[in-house]
Amino acid sequence: MPQFYLPGPWESQKPTALTPEVAHHLRVRRIQVGETFPVFDGLGQVAQGELLSLSGKSGLAQLSNIRSDTHREAPYAITLAQGLAGGDKMDWIVEKAVETGAQIIAPLQCERSILKLTRSSDLERAQKRLLHWEGIIQAACEQCDRTVLAKLEPIQTFSSYLQDGVKPKLKLLLSPDATQSLYSVLIENEPQNIILMIGPEGGHSPDEEKQAETAGYQLVSLGERVLRTETAGVVAITAVHSVWGPEMQNRLK
Repeated sequence: MPQFYLPGPWESQKPTALTPEVAHHLRVRRIQVGETFPVFDGLGQVAQGELLSLSGKSGLAQLSNIRSDTHREAPYAITLAQGLAGGDKMDWIVEKAVETGAQIIAPLQCERSILKLTRSSDLERAQKRLLHWEGIIQAACEQCDRTVLAKLEPIQTFSSYLQDGVKPKLKLLLSPDATQSLYSVLIENEPQNIILMIGPEGGHSPDEEKQAETAGYQLVSLGERVLRTETAGVVAITAVHSVWGPEMQNRLK
């Protein structure tokens, strides 16, 4: 049975109210009073819930065996800085980024982005998209048994993202024209927090690549083939885990 997202704070001494979403899922799965189901709070805590009541969009559960469980989270944080893609591609990108282990997703308005969401007239649309993607993150965590919700950053322009806040030391922009491979960079560096920057359809513009290099990003390639924007991030995240995962690190010692 998949786990269900039930925000905290939790108390083991008294019943916990179910959210309308959890109540709906339990009803669809025909969970009966007295049966148990797994829950997580999105911050690394898990528990077993015993259904006490279920009526309409509400219900009560008694939580037990509340504990911390973050064994599916990597010791390094992967940020996917993704150029906004058109259609339903962003939905797919967000879902697969969570499933493959990204901890932070930063949607960026790039020069070649088909989807435009950073103009003042687009604020309402942008907020709706963010709420939609947050729902996708939640559902993806439920499906793949992650207990910590990935963080979704506000939609920013490419240039503002480069200038905003403290970033990890290792910052990589994926470019099919790069002469350095992603693999070679990962092998040369110890596991650490990392940014993987992916362009929209058509990739980053030459000016954006120059801006990124000035901001400390390394341009790297995923190989001989040019991947679609919705494929590149998934491949890059998987490559990081393949090189920096415990099994590979043990072989390199």
